[in-house]
Amino acid sequence: MYLLSILLMGPTQGDSNPYSTFIMLGLIMIVFYFFMIRPQVKKSKDQRNFQDELKKGDKVITSGGIHAKVSEVKETTITVEIEGGVKLKLEKVSIDMSATSQLQNK
Repeated sequence: MYLLSILLMGPTQGDSNPYSTFIMLGLIMIVFYFFMIRPQVKKSKDQRNFQDELKKGDKVITSGGIHAKVSEVKETTITVEIEGGVKLKLEKVSIDMSATSQLQNK
């Protein structure tokens, strides 16, 4: 708590170092990168890898909540089969990675 109050106080009247503002701004940018940007990039990369690894026979859940089985995989689209033999052609981005991984863990 003491360190935070020192950092937030900034320069005082007799302490007018022009570099301290830039150093503080740099530290804020570094913290922002590690807590906001980096995790989002990692999640996006994991989602892309998941979509690239889809194969025929995988059980998936769409972002709309439809449970299906993959019957055909193309570059940007997949064809899934739902109950009753109905086939749907979907974009790969519509497959929910988190829900599908929970389905496979059961």
